[in-house]
Amino acid sequence: MTEAPKYRRVLLKLSGEGLMGDKAFGLCSDTVDRIADEIKTVHDMGVQLSLVIGAGNIFRGVSEAAANIERTSADYMGMLATVMNALAMQSALEAKGVDTRVQSAIPMDTVCEPFIRRRAERHLEKGRVVIFAGGTGNPFFTTDTAAALRASEMSCDALLKGTQVDGVYSADPKKDPNAERYDTLTYQDVLARDLRVMDTSAIALARDNNLPILVFALHTPGDFAEVVNGRGTFTIVK
Repeated sequence: MTEAPKYRRVLLKLSGEGLMGDKAFGLCSDTVDRIADEIKTVHDMGVQLSLVIGAGNIFRGVSEAAANIERTSADYMGMLATVMNALAMQSALEAKGVDTRVQSAIPMDTVCEPFIRRRAERHLEKGRVVIFAGGTGNPFFTTDTAAALRASEMSCDALLKGTQVDGVYSADPKKDPNAERYDTLTYQDVLARDLRVMDTSAIALARDNNLPILVFALHTPGDFAEVVNGRGTFTIVK
């Protein structure tokens, strides 16, 4: 008998930069395709799965122009960019036979559904992957906060953050060879030490809803499935 996953309903937070591969900005189709494979593997385990994807890969390409744009308008530009990433990931997943829905906090009915919590719940129950786009729909909030918000609304068992490294460190391990890696942290540890796992509003929201955050390396094949099973290498914030 196959072992049931430890986490039955999860939200995966991806940075936009994680989709760039070796490019300076934009999407790397090979990287998107490989991440879609990881997501399909977890989906095939019977896990109810949703995603939030950042927009750094697209916004990086217009960052010089955005530097002179008023903050609220720049934030809305970033939210629109998350929809582009969500549609790209939807296309990659559906090419692999994974039924997917994109829901945007900013309504744009010609390309995706508006965010409706009960409809999103129904999609998850029917085995569809739901990609939440458009951030929270409000400026001044990051996609980290959007991920914590949607994970809480969907009553997820955990929020998984796929990063470039295998957990949370006291400093950037690529720059500081003496950086300490943590296996377990409390929400207060993250806030007090300013560890930059996610922004403070996301951590506070997760804390208030008892939502564990698992940080792992998405670019190690098979790690996503291992973490969902409660194994592998990751840092848990709880």
